[in-house]
Amino acid sequence: LGSSTGMDKVVMKQLFEMAGLPQLPYIHFIQAEWQENQEVILQQCEDNLTYPMYVKPANLGSSVGISKAQTREELSQAIEFALKYDRKIVVEQGVIAREIELAVLGNDHPSVSVAGEIKSVSDFYDYESKYADGSTELIIPAKLANHTYLSLQTMAKKAFKAIDGSGLVRADFFVTADETIYINEVNTLPGFTPVSMYPLLWQKTDVAYTDLIDRLIALAFERHEQKQKLQF
Repeated sequence: LGSSTGMDKVVMKQLFEMAGLPQLPYIHFIQAEWQENQEVILQQCEDNLTYPMYVKPANLGSSVGISKAQTREELSQAIEFALKYDRKIVVEQGVIAREIELAVLGNDHPSVSVAGEIKSVSDFYDYESKYADGSTELIIPAKLANHTYLSLQTMAKKAFKAIDGSGLVRADFFVTADETIYINEVNTLPGFTPVSMYPLLWQKTDVAYTDLIDRLIALAFERHEQKQKLQF
């Protein structure tokens, strides 16, 4: 369930809204609505959001299909591009902010790691930045005021519970210059190589890579045992 709700950005955002987590304004629609009312949707975006806007397929990862739009023409093109990857689209308002990530580990009583910051030379943390050009810098731990870090930890746990997460989740946030926090999204199966953000965050929280794997296996057994006690 956690992975299903975490994968669909619209469902995820609706659950975050119900949990009271702060988010940037967004619009969502399906392909059929776009085909029938393109001008209406473009106007809706401009009435409720400000440029730049980010257009995303609702069900995809690794920043595939995402575009930044600065004008109505670019917005229309970005929507057409995103529709190649999914029938459901999310348009989000852009923000000037730091990209901060935290790792969550647990089942019913999750723990949260230190925070890490992503610094990319691209407009956003796109596919090339993540996997190809090596231009992205990971700063762990991120330099944050203590109260901001504590707020991020609380929000990461709340996001984990909102999607009914289990095992592992990476929670991604935006933090503005005045330290306003917005949750961006969660990833229920984040990259897990020794140089990926999730295990690096735990390494800096004094949990070694092999110990992290041991804990995840133990959490899987724990959840399995809980399910076996249920009556069907």
